[in-house]
Amino acid sequence: MSADTIRSRNKKLRRLREFFKSFFVGGGAHQPDYTLVTIIFVLVVFGLIMLWSASVVSGYQNFGDSYYYLKHQFFYGFILGLAAFLVATKLHFSIWKKYALPLIAVTVMFLILVLIPGIGSELLGAKRWIVLGGLIFQPSELAKLTFLIYLSAWLEKKAAKGLKDIYYGLLPFLFLLGIIGVLILAQPDLGTLTVIAIIAVAVYFVAGAPWSHLGLIGVAGAGIFALLVKIAPYRAARLTTFLNPELDPQGIGYHINQALLALGSGGIFGLGLGHSRQKFNFLPEPYGDSIFAVIGEELGFILALGIVVLFFIVMWRGIKIAKGAPDTFSRLLATGIVVWISFQAFVNIGSMLSLVPMTGIPLPLISYGSTSLIVTLFSLGVLTNISKHTRYDIQFQKISPKNIITKYGKK
Repeated sequence: MSADTIRSRNKKLRRLREFFKSFFVGGGAHQPDYTLVTIIFVLVVFGLIMLWSASVVSGYQNFGDSYYYLKHQFFYGFILGLAAFLVATKLHFSIWKKYALPLIAVTVMFLILVLIPGIGSELLGAKRWIVLGGLIFQPSELAKLTFLIYLSAWLEKKAAKGLKDIYYGLLPFLFLLGIIGVLILAQPDLGTLTVIAIIAVAVYFVAGAPWSHLGLIGVAGAGIFALLVKIAPYRAARLTTFLNPELDPQGIGYHINQALLALGSGGIFGLGLGHSRQKFNFLPEPYGDSIFAVIGEELGFILALGIVVLFFIVMWRGIKIAKGAPDTFSRLLATGIVVWISFQAFVNIGSMLSLVPMTGIPLPLISYGSTSLIVTLFSLGVLTNISKHTRYDIQFQKISPKNIITKYGKK
């Protein structure tokens, strides 16, 4: 073998090594936020335990197998989600910016396919699922992540020139949000759209949008919400129930009344794991959106409060990671993930406590839903990867609303 051939081969190997290094290593990496990782998996394991307890009755009645929901969540949600989390922690966060456009394009394609008869699967009047072989896939859950990635990459470019101009910043932003919004409303899935809209507005604000833009978005959002409530009677019924839970306890107020009864029955220390009475066909979807009510009934106020505290810690650690993020893209992406998990968790818990209207939003990492668990774990894996590249001098500064607004709300 000639010297030129050896040099050529070594050069190719170096290029290949650098290529893979750009995917997995990146520059300036340090240890990830192990506190965040620990809490994530405490919530996941706790969720599997509570899913086992909350779903035994429904599993036996619907499938003749008391452990059906647990097994499905474990094999199709947790195992795949764990793999997705590990991949996301290894891949350098900047790789998602390179593939932002293809990712959102594929998501839009899935959101269209779910509406086509014969491809999309319908349940209780909603078309939100695509059945692939034996797997059920919910594209709207994927849209939370891919739209966030695309929006973060797009706003990074826009923020470099400023977002104060309506035609340069606000109108294109509303156009992008509108495309996703129309496709999700067609399913319909107002709860998921609300989560995506909150994520988008939060990221838009952190990117440097002026308060006047946020005011216009608020006015437009209120108008659209009023219209959606007017054209769909069940949405108006949810608002009526929220304002007057005792109005029709056997009709429109049934769900919230059963949830409050479950939480009230639990008291301080709960009835004991597995001893919920409300899961016996009283509480709707005890393994899904209503699982927090079962947690309160079986484990009591103290442990239910502990779950709330864990979500607050996830939010706090996430804000620190976003604050210390090494560039604009990672800062926006981390912010969106934190807002997503926190908002969804507190809205779900709040709806069980009658603090907010019923929305059908699952409790992250705990409620049944394999697509939701996989996408959520993948997103938290991305956040963990960003935590490996944070700047310590920024990450551990004191966090307060004033500091956040000063740093992110003004350009």
